[in-house]
Amino acid sequence: MLYLAPMDIIFLYDLKIETIIGIYDWERETKQTISLDLEMATDIRKAAETDDIENTLDYKAVSKRLISFVEESEFLLVERLAEECAQIILNEFNVPWVRLKLNKGEAISGASGVGILIERGNKT
Repeated sequence: MLYLAPMDIIFLYDLKIETIIGIYDWERETKQTISLDLEMATDIRKAAETDDIENTLDYKAVSKRLISFVEESEFLLVERLAEECAQIILNEFNVPWVRLKLNKGEAISGASGVGILIERGNKT
């Protein structure tokens, strides 16, 4: 019999962060606001049982770490920034799977958003 660990999702949507991002000269001179949507797999059963933050994924700690990283970064491509953020979540917060959406906002005239959506890790 195959046993699959439960997968619960802790999410954090529309985390706005100011950063230098882009390939054009004007993008390298002024900070832009990006927005992150995160879905992170975890098992919340022990936290639900104990009501203790130590037994779950601390989304405040995740957000503080990403804010610090993104604010200091100056990547050219959203692909690189998204990958780096996903790796931080997987490696530093012991998360087995993450879905990350990075929205660069109104980078394209006429569009309300543009960016990338990636999934990394294993859901099972």
